[in-house]
Amino acid sequence: MTVEGAGRAAARRKRRRRTSVFTVLGELFLTGAVLVLLFLGWQNWLNDIIVGIQQHDAAGKLSQEWQRAAVTPTTGPTTGPTTDPTSPTSTPTPTPTTAGKPKVEKEPTVNAARFGILMVPRWGADYARPIAQGIGVLDVLDKIGIGHYPGTQMPGQVGNFAIAAHRLAYGGGFRDIYKLHVGDHIFVETKDGWYQYTYRNLQYVQPSEVNVLQPVPEQPNAKATQRMITLTTCNPFFSTAERMVAYGLFDTWYPRAGGPPAEIAKTVKAESK
Repeated sequence: MTVEGAGRAAARRKRRRRTSVFTVLGELFLTGAVLVLLFLGWQNWLNDIIVGIQQHDAAGKLSQEWQRAAVTPTTGPTTGPTTDPTSPTSTPTPTPTTAGKPKVEKEPTVNAARFGILMVPRWGADYARPIAQGIGVLDVLDKIGIGHYPGTQMPGQVGNFAIAAHRLAYGGGFRDIYKLHVGDHIFVETKDGWYQYTYRNLQYVQPSEVNVLQPVPEQPNAKATQRMITLTTCNPFFSTAERMVAYGLFDTWYPRAGGPPAEIAKTVKAESK
């Protein structure tokens, strides 16, 4: 081989080596991008579905426990229509008490203790999520679904019953918060019955705006005279730059003995399966 030919061969080998390095790097970057996309798909779609189902099932078990505890075992079989909302022959006849006199539970002292279930007809008949004490990310929001801000009021209590949930991932409990319409009902189930609130308005605030959790939101020195519910979540999607806050006002409550309100009867029945 001539000197000139050897030089050309060496140049070709060098170009092949350079091309090979770039090809490997390109493949690595492409593989990394695919993995990132798969992770995002898992975290924000498949994970939401799986965890959402788990949280719904947990809500159903909690509702069943309350219903079993409410049935007195010494009463024996009845001959008339049952008011057990879990019974397939049930004919619930809700008997709401006078608005302003709902039964109010004491705030749990144990973190992550489940005490309620949130149901929002606007979000579908299959929407039911447990509510637990505290807003810790790992022990409550990621695992259970919805957290109660400690120190805020309890369902049916005068003041502000404030709760939080993820917008995306880990069940995405408040994913559809922006779909609420004025006048929509928001229900909270406890061992005592069902509390009905009516959605009023939506607000966007900075994460530091904690006054939305006051008994009278954004009025720290005001005395509460109404019973409110406040739902908070992150906004926009894929970000924690701000908070989306939904407010509702209490209407009435339905004691467990009278069965659930007709609007969520199908959801309650589905919980019992």
